[in-house]
Amino acid sequence: MRNLLSLGLVLLLALATEPKVEARLLHLQIISVRAPTFDGASFGRVGRYAEITAHFVIGLDPRDPHNAQIVDLARAPVNSSGLVEASGDLEILRPMDLHSGNGVLLYDVLNRGNKVGLWLLNDAPTTNDPRTAADAGNGYLMRQGYTVVWSAWQFDAPARAPSLALTVPVVPDVIGRSREEFVFDNTKNPATAPLTYPAADLDPAHATLTVREKEADARVTPPGLSFRFANPTQVEITRPTGYDAGAIYELIYMAKDPVVAGMAFAAVRDVVSFLLHDPADIAGDSNPLLEGGALPDQIAYGYGISQSGRFLRDFLYRGFNQDEAGRQVFAGLMPHVSGTRRTFVDFRWAQPGRFTRQHEDHVYPDDQFPFTYSVLHDPISGRTDGLLRVCLSEQDCPKIIQTDSDTEPYQAHLSLLVTDPEGHDIQLPANVRAYYLAGLPHFSPGAVAAEWPSCRLPFNPLAAGPAERALLADLNDWVKEGVTPPPSQEPSVASGTWVQPQPDVFPAIPGLDYSGLTSPLNLLDSSVVPPKKGPPYPVFVPKVNADGIAVAGVHIPPVAVPRATYMGWNYRRAGYAPGELCSILGSTIPLPATPSDAERTHDPRTPLSVRYPTDAAYVAAVRSATDAQVRQRLLLLEDAARAVAAAEAGTLAQLPKE
Repeated sequence: MRNLLSLGLVLLLALATEPKVEARLLHLQIISVRAPTFDGASFGRVGRYAEITAHFVIGLDPRDPHNAQIVDLARAPVNSSGLVEASGDLEILRPMDLHSGNGVLLYDVLNRGNKVGLWLLNDAPTTNDPRTAADAGNGYLMRQGYTVVWSAWQFDAPARAPSLALTVPVVPDVIGRSREEFVFDNTKNPATAPLTYPAADLDPAHATLTVREKEADARVTPPGLSFRFANPTQVEITRPTGYDAGAIYELIYMAKDPVVAGMAFAAVRDVVSFLLHDPADIAGDSNPLLEGGALPDQIAYGYGISQSGRFLRDFLYRGFNQDEAGRQVFAGLMPHVSGTRRTFVDFRWAQPGRFTRQHEDHVYPDDQFPFTYSVLHDPISGRTDGLLRVCLSEQDCPKIIQTDSDTEPYQAHLSLLVTDPEGHDIQLPANVRAYYLAGLPHFSPGAVAAEWPSCRLPFNPLAAGPAERALLADLNDWVKEGVTPPPSQEPSVASGTWVQPQPDVFPAIPGLDYSGLTSPLNLLDSSVVPPKKGPPYPVFVPKVNADGIAVAGVHIPPVAVPRATYMGWNYRRAGYAPGELCSILGSTIPLPATPSDAERTHDPRTPLSVRYPTDAAYVAAVRSATDAQVRQRLLLLEDAARAVAAAEAGTLAQLPKE
């Protein structure tokens, strides 16, 4: 009760006697407090958790060197103090007794407004309103005592309840060309699509629309293709015959009202810095994480999945890991499944939701040099740069663990994370580790492999949670105790585990006919619309074994002891741009059950009955694999026990239903 009363006093009363402090936030308004949350569940020694929702307002001085690089900030309207304002929502899960926590703020970067960190790190349901005991999943983050924070950063995050979108100012009196790309993956005709920015001119004669079946095809305007602006923020496209559901439509139009999208980085910087350091904001509103004064050695880690991981890479690269007072923001960063991409955020006509893949969004500027953390010279662009360049100059680089799935070599040029622009191996800096999670998809929509409408093969049901939990523990030991993590586990050119993308990379598995396709990467000239492709960068794919599973990298239990071939890529099926790479869901091809099955289907893979003659043999193989991974600090004891129990129950590898 004492802790609950103390929490309420801190959250609901202004500290009128607090001396004036330098604060990053103009205003933090507490909207609600749920204490306890998670149906009152208690998490071991940490105890119960509280949920806090709030609204924040930041103000940026365009003249401050920490802000000056933000595109169009100097053109934005200012308040009476000469500051450019932005605002958004903030949500916090914290131990009711902060002193029972581990002193770490885990900032989970929202993905298109979605809270996804609990889904992966806690094996929790995907929800934007975690409040029930079930929403805590296995409770890992809570049992460890993390304070979990989400805050708005994306100005065009999809509207939903609860919504965490950042409100940023419009840049006045600007009109220019904006480019939208649509892959509908349906046959609705006419098709409607939203525009990121309002059209300044609704006359179709002053815009262009093209279509192409595949990304490498020429842009054309065939008979039957037409469009109209249904309103300033929506276009209606009449689709021509001869093009299937996966065709690419590209609209270039005159837009108005660009926004200062790059304030996203400053919003994250200032929210996290405030929560770490400042007892109150400029308006006198209390900091809900500084109960009774600052906790000793309170630090923050940034965690991001996919778009959110790309955001963290860009956040670091653009110098936002130092606040306006010169303090480090994140002591550790953990981007997951970002590949070598960054974000289309700090640009005029920004579109934060875009991300380059083999078929979609191919000439947006989210994936250009630098690709890796090391500062390198790029002979293709003529530039010398690296993601650590700014923090090295400030001497405050965080510890970084980047993890990627088997999707990223094919869809996100992962090899360039550990090779230079000429295709040679590089050594990552001492403060960086990189782990390739073999056989895993970028994202899985379910726990059992099943058909997906646009993809040829059943999707890959595996999730990276076991590896992510172990590596988060390694990051925490690295930052707090100086215990170095396990060595990076990535393919390399020297070992022959990065190979040229060729049709013979994969064995002749029935149903699998790899063509050597990957997402190519070229230098872009973005001074023209659409951007013009220049020279290519070398991109490799992983060498695979006789099962079609990558040789190098971290192999979680169902991949280390397989009952199927698990891959991070898939092909689009007939009617959806067939032959192009499909989505980010990966694929699953079950192993043959018996030698007769293998002979009948001409399957070269060793049958299940030969690998694991009995159920006990399979469980023993899983136990051996988990023991090895625990010793390597790539799997926690609790996840090893879960894997063995799942193997005993026959649910470790969820295969397609026959």
